[in-house]
Amino acid sequence: MGPALLLFFLLFPALVLLLAQRNRLIRTVSPVVVCYVVGILLGNIRLLPPSALGLQDTLSTLAVPISIPLMLFSLDIRRWRRLAGKALLSFALASFSVVVLAFIGHFFFRSSIPESWKVSGLLMGVYTGGTPNLAAIKAALNVETNTYLAVHTADVVVSAVYLLFVITAAKPLFRRLLPPFRAQEGQSTAEEGSSYTEILLPRLKREDVPPLLTALGLTVIIVAAGAAISALLPQDYSLMAAILTITTLSILASLIPRVRSAKMTFQLGYYFILLFCLVVGSMADLEKLLAAAPNIILFVAVTIFGSLLLHLLLCRLFRVDVDTMLITSVAAICSPPFVGMVATALRNTEVIMSGITTGIIGYAIGNYLGIFLGHLFRLLFP
Repeated sequence: MGPALLLFFLLFPALVLLLAQRNRLIRTVSPVVVCYVVGILLGNIRLLPPSALGLQDTLSTLAVPISIPLMLFSLDIRRWRRLAGKALLSFALASFSVVVLAFIGHFFFRSSIPESWKVSGLLMGVYTGGTPNLAAIKAALNVETNTYLAVHTADVVVSAVYLLFVITAAKPLFRRLLPPFRAQEGQSTAEEGSSYTEILLPRLKREDVPPLLTALGLTVIIVAAGAAISALLPQDYSLMAAILTITTLSILASLIPRVRSAKMTFQLGYYFILLFCLVVGSMADLEKLLAAAPNIILFVAVTIFGSLLLHLLLCRLFRVDVDTMLITSVAAICSPPFVGMVATALRNTEVIMSGITTGIIGYAIGNYLGIFLGHLFRLLFP
C-alpha cells in the first residue's frame, strides 16, 4: 500500500488545484479546506495501516520548508515603498491588534488549553499572514496535530462569520467612526490587482519550466542551509531555527530579479501547502479534534473580533479611512485572495492593490511574529 498511498498524497493536491480552475465551489470553499477534510476522512475511516505513519511524518516534515521559499520568491519588497501610507499604517495597526488579543487570549485560556502559547503563535501567524504561516509555525513550535487542526477548523468557522460581517454590516457601522475613503494620486486600480485572484490556479507554460526548476534547486539549497543551522542547536530550538533561517534566506533571495521573476513559484509552493494539509489531516484523531475545538473556537473568536474592535479604535485615533481599515483587516485576517471580493462588496476597487500588498507583507512577517512572540508569551505567563 506504501507506493499507492504516496501516489495518492502527491497527486490529490494537484487534482484539487486543477478542479479549482473549473469549479467555483472548490475555489470558494478553498483547496486548503478540501485537502484537510479529505485527509481527516481518510485518517478516521481506519483504512491506513500503522506503517503509513512513517510516510506521513516524512511528507509533512518536508512539505512546509519546501513551500516557504517557493511562496516567498515572488515578493517584490521595492513595491512596498509605493504603498499608500495609510494602508501600511492600517495594516501595522491590524497586526498590532492581533498580537494584543492573542496575548490576552493566552492569558485567559492558558489554564484550559494545553500550551496555549503555541495557539497564540499560530493565531498571530495566520492573522497577519495566512495558511503558509500557520503550517510553518506548527512545525517551528512543534504543535500537536489535533491542536493544530482544531485551530484551523475554528479559523474556517469564525473567519466565515467575520467575512460575512465585513461585506454586509461593517462599513455602514464603522463609517460613523472613521472618515470616508479618498483616492490618492497614483493609487492602483482593480485591473492591476485582479490577476491575483488567479494566483492559485496554475497554468504552466513551456517557457516557465527552466526558471521554475532553477527556483526549485535554490529552494533545496535554502532548505539544506536551514537544516544545517538547526543541527547546530539544541533539539528544542532546532525546528524554530530552521524555519526562521529558511524564511530569512527566502526573502533575501527574492531581492534577486532573476529569482523574483520566475513564474509559477507561488503556485508550486501552494501545492506543497496542500500536500501538507492532506497529510496532516490524515494524521488527526477526530475525537480528540472535536474535544479540543470548543475552547479553541472561543480563543479564535476573541482574537478575530477583539482585534477587529481594537483595530477600529486605533484607526479612529490615526484617522484611517473606513475602506482602507476594512481592506487591510481582511488582508490580515483572511489573506490576499479575499481582497478582491471584499473590495467589490465595499464598492471601491481602488483599495485592491493596497489589500493585496499588505497581505503579502503579512506572509513575510507572520513566521517571525508567531514564533518569537509565542515564546515570549510562554515566558511571561507559563
